[in-house]
Amino acid sequence: MNNKLFDSIIKAKGVGQIISKKLNEKNIYTKIDLLLRLPIGTIDRRFCPTLDQLEIGKISTIFVRPIKYNFPRIRNLPFRVTCEDNFGKIDIVFFNVRENYIRQQLPLNTEIIISGKITIYKNKFQMTNPDYIQTIDKEMSIKKIMSKYLNISGISPKTIQKIYFEESKDISEIEEWHDKNFINERGWSSWSSSIKKLHNPETNDDINKNSNYYERLAFDEILSNLLLFKKIRKRIIRKTKINKEISKEYLNTIQQKLPFKLTKDQIKVINEISIDLGSSKKMMRLLQGDVGCGKTIVAFITAACVIKNDYQVAIMVPTEILAMQHYKLFKNLFKDENINVELISSSIKKEKQKTILNELLSGKIDLIIGTHSLFQNRIKFKKLGYIIIDEQHKFGVKQRIELASKGDTNTDVLLMTATPIPRTLIITNYGDLDLSTIKEKPFNNNITTFLKPNSKIDDVLNFIEKRINSSDQVYWVCPIIDESEKLNVKAVNERLKFLKNKTSYKMECIHGNLKEQERDKIMINFLEKKLDLIVCTTIVEVGLDNPNVNTIVIENSERFGLSQLHQLRGRVGRSGNEACCLLVYHKNLSELSKKRLKIIKDNLNGFLIAEEDLKLRGYGDILGFKQSGEKDFLIADPIYHSHLFDLAKEYVDKIDDTKKFEILLKIFNKQKIYNIIDAG
Repeated sequence: MNNKLFDSIIKAKGVGQIISKKLNEKNIYTKIDLLLRLPIGTIDRRFCPTLDQLEIGKISTIFVRPIKYNFPRIRNLPFRVTCEDNFGKIDIVFFNVRENYIRQQLPLNTEIIISGKITIYKNKFQMTNPDYIQTIDKEMSIKKIMSKYLNISGISPKTIQKIYFEESKDISEIEEWHDKNFINERGWSSWSSSIKKLHNPETNDDINKNSNYYERLAFDEILSNLLLFKKIRKRIIRKTKINKEISKEYLNTIQQKLPFKLTKDQIKVINEISIDLGSSKKMMRLLQGDVGCGKTIVAFITAACVIKNDYQVAIMVPTEILAMQHYKLFKNLFKDENINVELISSSIKKEKQKTILNELLSGKIDLIIGTHSLFQNRIKFKKLGYIIIDEQHKFGVKQRIELASKGDTNTDVLLMTATPIPRTLIITNYGDLDLSTIKEKPFNNNITTFLKPNSKIDDVLNFIEKRINSSDQVYWVCPIIDESEKLNVKAVNERLKFLKNKTSYKMECIHGNLKEQERDKIMINFLEKKLDLIVCTTIVEVGLDNPNVNTIVIENSERFGLSQLHQLRGRVGRSGNEACCLLVYHKNLSELSKKRLKIIKDNLNGFLIAEEDLKLRGYGDILGFKQSGEKDFLIADPIYHSHLFDLAKEYVDKIDDTKKFEILLKIFNKQKIYNIIDAG
């Protein structure tokens, strides 16, 4: 094993304490961390024009003779060196250098090579602080194609390039973990050769995402993820549990008592979950479905079946108001089932909380609904058999490993998300879970989406007035809480003042800076129709169900992701009534923004929107992984490498011995998690 790859970054040539600290801030702690941050492009120095062929803004390598120094004696003025060839003149400009340095580097009347970007000043060509200055005999030392890296604050681009060059040139070969035939069939190079070539390209095409070198590394990164998921799945399957007997008669009885008919998809998913609950293998399942498809009812029905087996059930939701909503809905739908349901939240008095904790431990409570506080150490169950996590698509792999360990081996786990997940992300982020999908909806989507420029805000107000006069309620969503000089967007507080001055509606605002109890009080007033309109941030995105809200206004809609816009739009029309979504945008839209808003306007299918969102925005933001600390792929890209995701999924199923892949797991920082699972 090439241990030097895993040395601390401070051991890299050219890296001292200060640079090391700057790199650590970017999560670069070891040499391999550095090397996996691939170039973002190339600097092409092959353009070697004479001075009558210069192009402004273009990197150029010129062969010239310095003929005159201009060293002003006034501080802060730049030094200039006039150079010429047989076709013209150019000024080479220097800031923050010593006079002696210039005399050494650019001796008068000596032919030299200078490389850098061409600019113009007072109708004269110039090059400021050139990247390279070399004598003619050292022409080959100027790299014609150079890697270009993301800027790191406090480290000059030149320094970054030097560090990368030194570290990438000395990578020795690592023992291959793939079969030679597999590598040769795809025309791939070894791992070491690939990473060397990507940091030292000979052509611009070498660092393209579809180059053989890039694809080799992307495949390995995807594979390291899937190996981890394979290990998690093995661990889950290894843990046997007591079967929960899911009676078909009981399922039918519950369904017949419901005041509505289940869709075919809901029935299909209930059967999938029932099979898992009734097996001797621990369930870890993800239920995904579009907004308003009825996932909550599926969770409630399967929870009732588990309780029938004398187990307790815990349902975790992201907000107290949603917990209260679930609590009331379950009590109403299952009032004849002799199920003791309780709600726990920070707003409940301590004496009552104490009673709930005691009753959970004694087994008197069958079903507990709450927020993430449900998994505090102080909350203990007598016989926990089923955990349901609602709207928790941001749960990372580590949390899922911990979650699988909650209760005892008899505890099954169901995760639910209303954000439909593109196929490639299912493979790479939820490969440890079984998947159920609900696409069918219990009511027809009757939402019309309109696009309005912000210059037409008066038209929006007139429209809102008609809706409120027709007994409708309205969400008005803004991207930020307070006004910002840097961002040209509307803020919640600013819009609330505007609406209060312009209208006589009963309104309040809610956002993340309000205390939870204050937010809940406002939302309860809204649910009870004591308010006409709520101005809010995207805090209403998650799971809130108010059937009387049939209108939503989303300001600066061009700043939201498509999946997030779809989630917000899904807050209205939940009773099946005719609903409206007004997407207000800044009039100077880019072509990409126009395309994105047209997609959301023309489509109500969340699965299609999620795929388009992935294509347009890239992998990082679609499910909010960045915000939740879930690490993006450093190399693999679902847009360019969808074929590699499928290939890796097929490949990992054929791997029996994972020992030879240990270094691969270490390279992509998966080994620690892998070992934790092994120990478990």
